[in-house]
Amino acid sequence: MAEEKKKPKKQSTFSQIKQIYQFTAQDDKQLPFLIAGAIIVPIIVGVIVCAVFKFGWLNWILTMVLAVMIGLLLGTTVLTRRADKVGFRQLEGKPGATGAILNNITKGGFSFPQEPIWVDAKTKDAIWRGSGRTGIYLVGEGDYGRVMKAMNREETRIQRITRGSDIPIHRISVGDGPKQVPLNKLQKTVVRQKVKLTKYELEQLNDRLQTLQAKSTMGIPKGMDPSKMKISRRAMRGK
Repeated sequence: MAEEKKKPKKQSTFSQIKQIYQFTAQDDKQLPFLIAGAIIVPIIVGVIVCAVFKFGWLNWILTMVLAVMIGLLLGTTVLTRRADKVGFRQLEGKPGATGAILNNITKGGFSFPQEPIWVDAKTKDAIWRGSGRTGIYLVGEGDYGRVMKAMNREETRIQRITRGSDIPIHRISVGDGPKQVPLNKLQKTVVRQKVKLTKYELEQLNDRLQTLQAKSTMGIPKGMDPSKMKISRRAMRGK
């Protein structure tokens, strides 16, 4: 009998934290000091409280255990936030970064295909279309003017399959301009909209959008594969 293929081992929480730390520390030199401070400060506070109130040995132990737990929690929080900043900073300006972020928004019924529905082969401006219980999304990356013109065409096509309904179409341009949304705020901008559709209505909408997409499938130019973009662990969870 052929040997059974070994299943890949799941990474432990410690290994995951170690990888995130190594990834972040390469770009963030202040990280070790910030984490150390976040862990040590609660412990120092715990010692002071115990000394001031003259706790007995049992209360000392309980207080210090609590202080260590709070310190570890704060240290982990600092790590994830700094990792987010580094991850988004490394993504900014890279073609396909918007798609990498959108594709990892999985909660709340959101669905964003990896491939953009429109790409300018010369400038690499792109538009992604997605959906959720909050409506339909057109998210553009690149020059604001060019992206808005392309969105006008895509919105007209969408309106043909949603005629007679009140499904909102949200248009978002990603960038650093006055009318654009920064990459690190894209997820919050997408998920904060009000719920408009039931799960059943969303399923019907997705079926129509898939049919629309099948009629105009477009490949991705080289250098724009969002599935290969690296982002921080927290961003990958769509939080």
